[in-house]
Amino acid sequence: MRVPFVKMHGLGNDFVVLDARATDLPVLHEGSARAIADRHRGVGCDQIILLEPHATADFAMRIFNADGTEVEACGNASRAVALLHGEPAEIATAGGMVRVEPGNGSASVDMGRPRFGWEDIPLAYAMDTLAMPVAWDELENPAAANVGNPHVVFFVENAEAMALEQLGPQIETDPLFPKRINVNVAQLTGPDELRLRVWERGAGLTHACGTGACATAVSAMRRGLTARTVRVTLPGGTIRIEWDDDDRIMMSGPATESFRGDFEWGDFA
Repeated sequence: MRVPFVKMHGLGNDFVVLDARATDLPVLHEGSARAIADRHRGVGCDQIILLEPHATADFAMRIFNADGTEVEACGNASRAVALLHGEPAEIATAGGMVRVEPGNGSASVDMGRPRFGWEDIPLAYAMDTLAMPVAWDELENPAAANVGNPHVVFFVENAEAMALEQLGPQIETDPLFPKRINVNVAQLTGPDELRLRVWERGAGLTHACGTGACATAVSAMRRGLTARTVRVTLPGGTIRIEWDDDDRIMMSGPATESFRGDFEWGDFA
């Protein structure tokens, strides 16, 4: 069976989008997802996005990381799918409903309300999520937030100097995080500007992470470091995050369709 796909990216965080809204596709299991995401033998991507029908939303979006694990949310993918869909939509994800509004080469996403309870992250035991009393080498006292998926955020003097390639996987898999964790290192570069690098759970270092930008922004706001609207610059580019008066996170930024193709499903089964 030949399966069409769309290759897209949001600030370099790239996706293979499979559309099962009108056509039945074989079950996407962990091994198939890993094979499709493989940059040497597959199509290659950070995440695979599977669109499916949904009873109450316009459609559902499932997200599989490059290691094959299914995760709850992806902000950059939400923008990419908004651009692909071409009109405002409500999308069901495992992390909750998101509302998207496509623009000209960009999209805005209502990411919903963040959660900060230790059990919402989740953590293995209770602690303050505004300044957690934990450390991994030079990374210490992070904030934690769940913005559809779980994040810890470390505020540092120089984000580029942090050895995220080594510390990221250590923190991601620490027993403190029963469901693993996305790891963010952020640097305040202006009154309402942040520089960010992200080690994504199940994907590693990526050019951009939309939910990471959201988690970092609201964590900075909770600590009084910024106003309620900020620009977050990642290796792949900049997105705008607003935490509005209704406690909802609004994310705006670019998305791009790279190319379209198809593959033989049996090659990745």
